[in-house]
Amino acid sequence: MSEDIWNLSIADTAALIEKGELSPVTVVEACLQRVELVGASLDAFITLTADVALEQARQAEAEIAAGMYRGPMHGIPFGLKDIYNTAGILTSAHSRILIDNLPDKDATTTAKLYEAGAVLLGKLATHEFAHGGPSFDLPWPLARNPWSPDHATGGSSSGSGAAVAAGLVKGAMGSDTGGSIRNPSCLCGIVGIKPTYGLVSRAGVIANSYTFDHCGPMTWTVEDCAIMLQALAGHDPADPASADVEIPDYRAALTGDIRGLRIGVIRHFWEEEQNASDAVRDAMDSALDVLRGLGATTEDARMRPMQNYYDVKVTIAESELFAIHADQLRVRPQDFGADFRGRVLPACLMSGADYVSAQRERRTMLAEMAPLYEKYDLLVTAGVAPAGRLGTHQTVSFYQKPSIATPFNVTGGPALAQCIGFTEDGLPLSMQIIGRPFDETTVFRAAHAYEAATPWRDKRPDVPTSADPLVETPPPPPSLDESYRDKVSAAVTQAGLTLSDGDFAQVLAAAPHVYDMVGRLRRDRDYGEEPGNTFSFGKR
Repeated sequence: MSEDIWNLSIADTAALIEKGELSPVTVVEACLQRVELVGASLDAFITLTADVALEQARQAEAEIAAGMYRGPMHGIPFGLKDIYNTAGILTSAHSRILIDNLPDKDATTTAKLYEAGAVLLGKLATHEFAHGGPSFDLPWPLARNPWSPDHATGGSSSGSGAAVAAGLVKGAMGSDTGGSIRNPSCLCGIVGIKPTYGLVSRAGVIANSYTFDHCGPMTWTVEDCAIMLQALAGHDPADPASADVEIPDYRAALTGDIRGLRIGVIRHFWEEEQNASDAVRDAMDSALDVLRGLGATTEDARMRPMQNYYDVKVTIAESELFAIHADQLRVRPQDFGADFRGRVLPACLMSGADYVSAQRERRTMLAEMAPLYEKYDLLVTAGVAPAGRLGTHQTVSFYQKPSIATPFNVTGGPALAQCIGFTEDGLPLSMQIIGRPFDETTVFRAAHAYEAATPWRDKRPDVPTSADPLVETPPPPPSLDESYRDKVSAAVTQAGLTLSDGDFAQVLAAAPHVYDMVGRLRRDRDYGEEPGNTFSFGKR
């Protein structure tokens, strides 16, 4: 059995540990052997904490032997996206800016997993500051897809997706600002949930966007995701956005019974706006057939166009991200990767009025969800498209087209991604299941029922022990609209930036898209339209 330990789910591993049939030390050793065997082809880790993991595993083994079993995460090896603070262990955000950053305190989520008895195997690759990428110009290599190492993992929780899919860790933490848990979960064929905003603490996690950052687990199965979320969820006074709500038993929700569930299908996202491939369309049709066969009812439903949500998300999130890094961008811009710079620097073209307009529009969008939540128990749509090849990424594309994941960062409720099949080339296909705020239980129930009725969890990637070096073949430079040059130059100067010719060209390339984006947010508004981030003192 030892050679298959890496392939066991959290739930199955925990059951053997609890019964004394499997040692946490043996589990860690099996995962470390797996890393040694295939890790070089994936570059999923920034820091492998083998000594820490073995010491924690020995402690877990002793506690369990003494009758102090803490629950299903006790003795389970996990990984952390390298934006989660770990006391005394490098937390780099995959950036030269934090190349020697050793926090003196754990993130709340890190501490919660330790309290549950989990074992830290290492810190995982990410797109820089959970945003720019995939990039070839950072201090550590970019993570690669276990199903095909010359393909992308999705971002920004890239190492988390790769490590879980390949069985290097049993579960991992990701973060999701515009899809960064769900994107790699989709492209790597695993399960990842963006919990309701505020359900899992952000304290001690390097920020991307205060408005949209969600922290959550990524695992091989739905049950494993529920187990991890149980350990993570809960109010944290250290996070001003933390919600003080009762935490249900997520694992108990996995009844397999979804008879009578009303599912609204957001079909227009993938059929009309994403213009999905035949493989995606066929997989989604089959997945909906499975849900109906299990007793759920489905009906096509509509939300706003994806672009509307993307306008709001990007205007808010890029403004916040620029503010976070503005000082460093002014004095040491070249220490950031080129892709990160190309994404965040165009935020200097956005005004404070644009930011507030986006926040006001977001509150309207939140109100528009109420009728959908009343009519349907869940919403379903496709996941992101199958993985593309690494080395062909164009930075300006971030501003050119919306993401199918981003609407649910704006709406803030739970959204889970899971595998629903494979392309002819063996790359994973996926769907998203979306719930009402704080109704993760229903999301898990439907996802688990679907998973149990389909064969996709029986297939792991055949990861090679080595992979050819990646070759970056960037597309031609983006076209530049010279009519924006003076306006962009004035905005760059006003922001106090000194840009290279290449960085200025990236901002100029993005400018038409940025100005279109913020322009769509400008409309006559009633004086009473509050922004979506209105301050509250909370409970007294």
